[in-house]
Amino acid sequence: MGGRDGTWFLVAQVFLVVFATLMLDFVQKRLLKRLHARLLLTRHHWDHIFVESLRQPLTLLIWVVGITFAADILGRRADVVVFEAAAPLRSLGVIIALAWFLFRFIRNMEQDILTSAAAEGRNVDATTVDAVGKLLRVSVGITAALMALQTLGFNISGILAFGGIGGIAVGFAAKDLLANFFGGLMIYLDRPFAVGDWVRSPDRNIEGTVEQIGWRLTVIRTFDKRPLYVPNSTFSSIAVENPSRMSHRRIFETIGIRYDDAGKMAAITADVRAMLERHPEIDATQTLIVNFNAFAPSSLDFFIYTFTKTTNWVHYHAVKQDVLLKVVEIIARHGAEIAFPTSTLHIPDGIHLQTPSASAQS
Repeated sequence: MGGRDGTWFLVAQVFLVVFATLMLDFVQKRLLKRLHARLLLTRHHWDHIFVESLRQPLTLLIWVVGITFAADILGRRADVVVFEAAAPLRSLGVIIALAWFLFRFIRNMEQDILTSAAAEGRNVDATTVDAVGKLLRVSVGITAALMALQTLGFNISGILAFGGIGGIAVGFAAKDLLANFFGGLMIYLDRPFAVGDWVRSPDRNIEGTVEQIGWRLTVIRTFDKRPLYVPNSTFSSIAVENPSRMSHRRIFETIGIRYDDAGKMAAITADVRAMLERHPEIDATQTLIVNFNAFAPSSLDFFIYTFTKTTNWVHYHAVKQDVLLKVVEIIARHGAEIAFPTSTLHIPDGIHLQTPSASAQS
């Protein structure tokens, strides 16, 4: 009877531990749910993000501790080797739960920063936020992995030493991968472009809008809507233009009038310049040139060199159209005409053209 009573007592202990674990998990879920709902009403963001990130990892932690504690109870009474793994598994579970919580907290904070900035109209660099989030997650992952190995009985010093030697071999084997990784790191640090920027390279056939910057590849959506996957190492050896960061757009046009209107050239260029200086979409503080430029084969050419205030591609063309139409009006107002390619045939005085007679035509 004593043995049977001892068995029932052991079963009762395990049952109580499992039941207490179940009840604790149930209570913490309800409490955190109510707390999260209240924290959503506060003006701070990190508090409800902290609670939301904690809920699932805390459930894992409670069950890991509860199950391994029950295994400890069984291990004291039963001579089974498998129960000896309860202690290291408990430590490993705590590390996994903590790392899971940090991963969730970093990810949720990253999303909240971008969402809040968009809602409030603040200018936040999404590329920097993404880069910091990735670096933090990598740091948490490496730290958790080393702690887990230490918990499982591995010699961390030996692993780090082996990693230093093996890293050389891995570096040679994966040099392209490492080059892309450090290329992505340089993009994050130097920030020559960000997600959403229009970029192009005069060295390569690369032009489009940046959609994603990863650790190995940068995804660029070309203007014909095709995705272009560019290895990050490419950007360390090519020149990259970022038209999205231009301050103005340039209007540079050459216009020709007839040689017969040469006497009106000075008045036309003066009026065109005055029109540009008064135009609400032209930045007169920038370089503004309107000058007679060249004796072309069939025209007298003057050129317009000025900058618009807008950098928007569609609006720029509307402004440019308005400027060119006003130039046409100025030329017409002065009684001049825009030249087009013509040819003049000069016939020497000694040559006479004879018209065929009526009899010859019949």
